[in-house]
Amino acid sequence: MVTLKDLGTPVLNTWCPGCGNFGILTALKNALLELGLSQEEIVLVSGIGCHGKVPNYVNTNNLHGIHGRTLPAATGIALTNPDLTVICHSGDADCYDEGWEHFTATIRRNIDMTLIVHNNMVLALTVGQATSTSQEGFRSRSTPYGVIVPPLNPIAHALVSGGTFVARGFAGDPKHLQRLIVEAVMHRGFSYIDVFQPCITFNYLNTYQWFKERVYKLEEAGHDPTDKWKALEKSFEWDDKIPIGLFYKEDRPTYRDNLPHIKGKPLTELALDKVDISPLLKDYM
Repeated sequence: MVTLKDLGTPVLNTWCPGCGNFGILTALKNALLELGLSQEEIVLVSGIGCHGKVPNYVNTNNLHGIHGRTLPAATGIALTNPDLTVICHSGDADCYDEGWEHFTATIRRNIDMTLIVHNNMVLALTVGQATSTSQEGFRSRSTPYGVIVPPLNPIAHALVSGGTFVARGFAGDPKHLQRLIVEAVMHRGFSYIDVFQPCITFNYLNTYQWFKERVYKLEEAGHDPTDKWKALEKSFEWDDKIPIGLFYKEDRPTYRDNLPHIKGKPLTELALDKVDISPLLKDYM
């Protein structure tokens, strides 16, 4: 049985004291324990940003990728060996700016893996520029007079793009986030959780207190996660009341289900002795 101590690493944690990433890390580790997975069954994939350090602090199989390319790397792992539980960690800039096209494609394909986006609405690792989720009027190093364009709505985008598990959490409520992560990993298909992750150093607007005064849990409000149109309506709630929890969930065949040559057996178990790639090589000569 894996313990919390087993999941720890000797790597020094360099996040700012009070960073919202600590809540996400706590929720993740406790979710892995609740799921009862062995360390060998888990692969964590991250991109560039403060979130990218997550694999350093969890003793599992890990891959730290490049900016905006978390999902393509994770897709390759998930399709090659479906016996692995693949959990991606990305930031708002990493996923919604540089990685937006990969985010969109992965949702449509319904790859069987989980994506957790650390959404602090600012580029923290590069000392405080605005991102595509920064609020209008937010002053940063890149927008000294305030952001002048409306932020993206990634929850709504995931819903209209065919997302089969769309949720939102809050780093200030790790117990609730833990439950969402467990549900996401257990879901067969692409599971997406956007997480409000306060940056105490560079985001003076979206603080812990700001969120605590506004967020409410969808499950406590009687929301039906099978009602897609209601979920879409809820995705546009902001300002005074902001929903967290499971917006929508449905069962649909995964991308791998429609690939007959790997549907029955992982690529890692297919025989290679009869594979001849010499004709392909000649095309490149």
